[in-house]
Amino acid sequence: MTSTEHLDLREIDACLFDVFGTVLNWHTTVTRQVARLSKGLLLEGSQDAVDFAEEWRAGYYDHVKRVSQGGEGTCNADIMHRQILDDMLTTPRWSHIAEVWGESDREDLTMIWHNLDAYQDTIPGLTELKHHVNILALSNGNFRLLLDLAKNQGVPWDGIFSSEMFGSYKPNKKVYQSAAYHLSLPPHKIAMVAAHRFDLLAAASVGFKTIYVPRPAEDSREVRENMRSKKDGGEVDLVVKDFQELARLIREARQS
Repeated sequence: MTSTEHLDLREIDACLFDVFGTVLNWHTTVTRQVARLSKGLLLEGSQDAVDFAEEWRAGYYDHVKRVSQGGEGTCNADIMHRQILDDMLTTPRWSHIAEVWGESDREDLTMIWHNLDAYQDTIPGLTELKHHVNILALSNGNFRLLLDLAKNQGVPWDGIFSSEMFGSYKPNKKVYQSAAYHLSLPPHKIAMVAAHRFDLLAAASVGFKTIYVPRPAEDSREVRENMRSKKDGGEVDLVVKDFQELARLIREARQS
């Protein structure tokens, strides 16, 4: 049973959620849809399709890291995804696909990121959680991207924070600080919920509570399996198996 000793969940007024990988499953969706749009050049379920999706995502991490540290680059995730895609298609491994993906095809590929599968626990967990705290996205996606994702999957947000609004990307501290400012809350009344260690450590550095939710394609297996709460000598305030467990723990804390 997950222990919340030394963490008073009754103090939390808002839970902010990472979206890509935490709320929605980019890995299965992008892998599947890239293959379906490849005109037979990438087989659905193939390692090539997996590699393409993961390379696209790796380009995202490189871009986000550079910009969050003050480097050059767009803060709009749609533009970023398209730039990474175009760059990938100039490389020897993927250049053969570039020949069949014209402008409209590349626009369709970029739009894959606007309709990602939800994890099984996402909607029921967030729906329950919404009864007890404010739930908002705090994501590196641009606003329209996050709006489409919520609309397409029925994600019941109380609000959406896009890092683009704050002129950078997570894990830049000003993204978390700006969200707290707009919520009119002290940091200790906000919990960051994510499947990424780096996101939670950055949130903790500005005073947020931190809740880790392991997801299969996020972080390394070693990180996922060794993530512990501070009570158990770890780095985060709470580790839960999914959103439904988090909702139950907060409900029980509010009722105690």
